[in-house]
Amino acid sequence: MTNVAVLPTAALSAQQITLIRRTIANDCNDAEFDLFMAAARSAGLDPFRKQISPLVFNKNKPDKRRMSIITTIDGLRVIAARSGRYRPDENEPGLSYDPAEKSPTNPLGLIKAVVKVYIDDKPVTGVAYWDEFAPISDEWGEDPATGRRKPTGKKTLDTGGNWGRMPRVMLAKCAEAQALRKAFPEDMSGLYEGAELDQARASDVLPSEAVATQDRDDRLARIGGANAILFQLFPNAPLENVVLGQVFDRLAERVSEIESLQLLDWFESANRAPLQEFWARAGGDALELKKLIERRRVELGRVPV
Repeated sequence: MTNVAVLPTAALSAQQITLIRRTIANDCNDAEFDLFMAAARSAGLDPFRKQISPLVFNKNKPDKRRMSIITTIDGLRVIAARSGRYRPDENEPGLSYDPAEKSPTNPLGLIKAVVKVYIDDKPVTGVAYWDEFAPISDEWGEDPATGRRKPTGKKTLDTGGNWGRMPRVMLAKCAEAQALRKAFPEDMSGLYEGAELDQARASDVLPSEAVATQDRDDRLARIGGANAILFQLFPNAPLENVVLGQVFDRLAERVSEIESLQLLDWFESANRAPLQEFWARAGGDALELKKLIERRRVELGRVPV
């Protein structure tokens, strides 16, 4: 049973609710606003203190529009503290570096952050990898021939926010948020620290595709290889271990062979976790594969029955 206190939303005046609607939740439609306020009540967090807020993706694309509920790391800590079972780690986050990884998209050469929290004095670990969470996206430039913008083929780190100024802090927040959700799944399910979704905002993908709920190291240990991912390409067929460098070509070939929307739905559902892992390990190729699947879905939808 949850120990989270309920936000006394009934005590909010009509003027306060209107203020939240016009400011914090100004991107929301009516249904999204109702859902956000219900989530705030359920989590016991205060929108006015920025403990919780809505984030709308693809605002101008009705078919892809989605809302995610985001919190600050302090908001997640508040929920944990109310349980009476939470204790933060007294040590600094564990940060891993690799000088060979230093680049304009990774100024410090950060690899991962590891943070522990304690529930009933038992440690729970959260891990966040730089490549999975840093807001890295395609660089765009002007095509001299057409005057239109197009990808340059390079990647860029969004330094407009805190990732450029305090990368260690941002990565550690992502790791701590994952640890807190693992420790208190009933109270924090569906709540994400804002930093966890910065890459989704930069790359225009849905939150569910950007935030991995599994520990990648554990998964790699289970499948027995750090350079391959298990996929099920055909119904009733055994799993196929596809080398990372061949995943895009192999899956693109398979998607092009699919002849029905029903089979395409099965393919995406059966491979949901492996596709998320592919995104975490090769974001650019995964995004191109996502676009290819969407194009195939449109093509199959136009095929006469």
